[in-house]
Amino acid sequence: MIIRRTTPDDAAALQRLAALDSKKPLRGDALVAVVDGEPRAALSLCGDEAIADPFHPSAELVALLELRLAQLAAPAQTRRGLRARLLPRSAPADA
Repeated sequence: MIIRRTTPDDAAALQRLAALDSKKPLRGDALVAVVDGEPRAALSLCGDEAIADPFHPSAELVALLELRLAQLAAPAQTRRGLRARLLPRSAPADA
């Protein structure tokens, strides 16, 4: 699975996905979850609308898209602090 921002080349696939979900196509920039080369879910970067393929499990995909959107919205300083807590510290130079 790949989560990425949509591009203009995704327009037709997102329209198809919206039609499958019986919703209007997303407007503006969005994140998309692609599984086996097929868009399965998408989330508006505003975070107010999601579309998903009803013929495949998609609740977890939408949740992952929401998580990624939250990560992108976090201030840069918060992201640096998280990275510092998650990455192992290197040994001191004089050790």
